[in-house]
Amino acid sequence: MLKKRTKIIILVAMVVLLGVTGYLNIALNNRVVDAGGSNITSYNYFDSYRTDRAATREEMLATYDAMIASADTTEEGKREAEAAKLALMEQMESDLALEYSIKSLGYQDAIVTTSTNYINVIVKSGELTFEQANQILKLIKDSTDYTSNMVKVIPVE
Repeated sequence: MLKKRTKIIILVAMVVLLGVTGYLNIALNNRVVDAGGSNITSYNYFDSYRTDRAATREEMLATYDAMIASADTTEEGKREAEAAKLALMEQMESDLALEYSIKSLGYQDAIVTTSTNYINVIVKSGELTFEQANQILKLIKDSTDYTSNMVKVIPVE
């Protein structure tokens, strides 16, 4: 079991990282561009999401690393942390591969979020035709173990 001091250090580090993530989210979402004398707020959902996702995953990896490196963590706890870290890294790799595969179908951008029970695919497209949605669904089914009822394709502009 982790000592109280180690737990406090990890908790403080996570709170600081959460604060930095929040600040970056606000800063990136409220960029102002001067276009012909008028202020226009520039917002990119995909970039913002990736920034938030990367920060969250970095926090999780840092937590697992701290647990693995701690002398107070039991061998079983270290094995569990290593397994969780490996699973997260595999998920990160899978999500990225799927995003690039969807982009290769001709979409400008895509985000893939997965869990054990579902997968969401957010694509930059005004509207998706039935054929386009089926094309993305087929790609997901061929690349993963998810079934059709576990996949949700969401178009955004």
